[in-house]
Amino acid sequence: MTETFARRLTGVAGIAAGAAFIIEVPLYFVYSGPPPDANVLSRLLIGIVALACLVVFVTALRELVKRVSPAYEWAGSIAFAVGLVYATITLVSSGLEAGAVIAADHPIDPTIAVSGTYILYGSISRLMLALFLTVVGFVVSRTELLPRWTGRSAYALAGVNLAFVPSLFFGNTPAHFYAANGWGTTALMGAFLSYWLLALGISAYRSGARRPAPSRTPAKQL
Repeated sequence: MTETFARRLTGVAGIAAGAAFIIEVPLYFVYSGPPPDANVLSRLLIGIVALACLVVFVTALRELVKRVSPAYEWAGSIAFAVGLVYATITLVSSGLEAGAVIAADHPIDPTIAVSGTYILYGSISRLMLALFLTVVGFVVSRTELLPRWTGRSAYALAGVNLAFVPSLFFGNTPAHFYAANGWGTTALMGAFLSYWLLALGISAYRSGARRPAPSRTPAKQL
């Protein structure tokens, strides 16, 4: 994988993941009561696609770090591993919600009814994202593989996610901002991540488009 291809793949995956998350988040606020199954399953399906794109994003980002600055490959590997853990946790949460909705014989609100997802979507995901964003901010700042604002914004977003880790002590009412499954802990943090991924993806793709591919000179004939 060349550096140019790694930049473009990182960009495309980041854009796709961010766009899918942006579409998913508003679907949580369409209904005030238990939403119909179609709403829940649609937003979960979109989220699963977004997470698949996120896996590609963290993989391509690791390869990009390896190409740009091999000395920081260890940090790229940490970001890759934590990104996979976050994606796995969220996929498990989505599976639990989808299973409960499919099995129920009446509309339910899985953000309340499926208690097993409270901490997965909340404190655990917030801590994993805080670590992931901190490492990404560190890598970008040290290697300068992307504009400075990407690193600074990653640090800022990591701090915000870290502030929501203690939310597990504040109940399970989704309408509350700082509950274990509150809209601030889950939806707002998801929205922040969505737009950050979209912006970083655009920046990464543009950086790859500006870099000319290495020229291939014909071999000298003896």
